[in-house]
Amino acid sequence: MNSKKLSIGLFSFYCAALTWIILFKFSFSLEELPHLRNINLIPFAESVIVNGKVDFSEIFQNLFAFIPFGVLISTISENKSFLQKLLPAFFVSLTFEVLQFIFSIGASDITDVITNTLGGLIGIGIFMVLRKLFKRKYKTVINIVSLIFAILFSGLMLMLFLAN
Repeated sequence: MNSKKLSIGLFSFYCAALTWIILFKFSFSLEELPHLRNINLIPFAESVIVNGKVDFSEIFQNLFAFIPFGVLISTISENKSFLQKLLPAFFVSLTFEVLQFIFSIGASDITDVITNTLGGLIGIGIFMVLRKLFKRKYKTVINIVSLIFAILFSGLMLMLFLAN
């Protein structure tokens, strides 16, 4: 299998996993999903304040969740402009938030869109660093690391499925 096809396959797997995490909250049943329809359009307001204190955990989770998006989108669309790599992260994040609102399966929050997009931006930056560090082998390095994470994530999914 050539590197481009593997990158596309890994990106597809990542997008499916991201959808399961964000929309379905690691659930294997639709009945387990929360029935919540809430929207926050004020950045870094309600969602990051817990018991009167700033809770950075959700911000970091969103950042880390979208870093692979930036790395992988850069790998499969190398000849695209910076903005053409970043905008998909923004639109995918926005789509997740809109779908959560429409289907009442989570709180829609502009902070999530901002931090997810920032995660995509960091991922694009990581891709650029890897390309400089590994010269001709950067796609191989990215694909190997992505494949390892995909296998580990698949194992986690299997364990969660068997435990339920």
